[in-house]
Amino acid sequence: MISNTYLNSAVLNAIDAASFQAQKPFPWVNPQHFIVEDRYCELLRNIPDISNFKAFFGKQRKHGQASHDRYILDYERGMELAPQWRDFVEELCADHYRRFICDLLNVSDVRFRFHWHFTPSGGEVSPHCDSKGKLGSQIFYLNTSDDWQWVWGGETVILDDKSRFAADSAPSFDDFDAEYPAATQDNRSILFGRRGNSWHGVRRINCPESYYRKVFIVVFEEYRPLRKTFKQARRLLSGAQRVTKKESLMY
Repeated sequence: MISNTYLNSAVLNAIDAASFQAQKPFPWVNPQHFIVEDRYCELLRNIPDISNFKAFFGKQRKHGQASHDRYILDYERGMELAPQWRDFVEELCADHYRRFICDLLNVSDVRFRFHWHFTPSGGEVSPHCDSKGKLGSQIFYLNTSDDWQWVWGGETVILDDKSRFAADSAPSFDDFDAEYPAATQDNRSILFGRRGNSWHGVRRINCPESYYRKVFIVVFEEYRPLRKTFKQARRLLSGAQRVTKKESLMY
């Protein structure tokens, strides 16, 4: 039993699945106060320290896209974590949020992965479409006016290519017909569903040293038990590890 409620039911109930699916250029919504305000403040006060993160820099992406440089911390049950974050993640894993995401994406079941990203000055997320295994993501913004000036950037930008680019290409931000930057202040998040044209990114960040764009990301993954069983059986026959690290982090 979770002792504290983090999710704001009024905000969840106000997000209409039909309107979400009809959004252009692909399904997305940028709600405020998705997390109850005082609980959000508790999460901010107890964000994991960057000393626990792994550096992820200079990694060539597929299709010639630029590296998404940042520090990453994956959530794993049993990890050392403030109780507020542990309870928040457990609430995300519970039926209410899972049903909400299934209804929004029009799927029967879904699994989640969770991670924090801290991005320093110079980091950016080059325009890309998520892999086919993903159904979408929700990104919770964790900076406030106390530790971030909004002129430094950090907004997730929804990009509209009018269906001109193949997902396995590497366009720049200036190549798109329109862009829609997410609001990030005051307990905002962005939630989007993946489609073939689900281009998005984060423009290059320009902030002082020791400051970071901080986000917590929920990744929505397809859940197909029969396919999972087949994959694991095939790995056993080939002598490979039955469950990958990525799969072990799905909840």
